[in-house]
Amino acid sequence: MSLLSEFIQKEQQLKRLQEEMEKLQNDDRLKAELAFKEKLEALMREYGKSAADVIQLLDPQAGAKPATKAPTGSGGRRKRKLKIYKNPNTGEVVETRGGNQKTLKAWKDEYGSEIVESWLVRVEE
Repeated sequence: MSLLSEFIQKEQQLKRLQEEMEKLQNDDRLKAELAFKEKLEALMREYGKSAADVIQLLDPQAGAKPATKAPTGSGGRRKRKLKIYKNPNTGEVVETRGGNQKTLKAWKDEYGSEIVESWLVRVEE
């Protein structure tokens, strides 16, 4: 793209944005919202309150964080619970977050899935 055509394109974009701004400035709804915002900010300054204070006052639940939130790092999946099994025959303990653990699979093959699940000692977060 030549410099002249890029300039003309930017000029057209600028004109379009100026027209949109003019429409917004003449919109009564925008004028009402701006007036409300100015009055609210003046009231907040008068009482020494911040936006967070007002939000907390109007909606106390808004500041509360949910107890179980999925981690954002690894694809958004929640971390699996840690399951701890103890073999009553050998006393061996297995800790796993999934069912694909080698020793656990061997136990299930030998004793059956229902029996091994009965060996579940506890589950941790």
